[in-house]
Amino acid sequence: MPIYEFECEKCGHRFEEVVLKNTEKVICPDCGAEKVKKLMSSGSFVTGGPIVMGKPSSRAITTRGKSPCASCRGGNCATCGSK
Repeated sequence: MPIYEFECEKCGHRFEEVVLKNTEKVICPDCGAEKVKKLMSSGSFVTGGPIVMGKPSSRAITTRGKSPCASCRGGNCATCGSK
């Protein structure tokens, strides 16, 4: 369900509202006014990892979805003693 941010044009109150249809009327919860404007929301997300944080290392690319060392048959370096 989309959540939008609004600002009341009468009292200036900012609030969030779940809006199911574009035709749905949004009313200010503070003063009851129907003249509200939709605000541009700022997104928030976190990225990371060797490929996103700069140049991808050859290790990051070649080991994606694989065991970190080619000699490891157990799928875990603890089984072969490699670090």
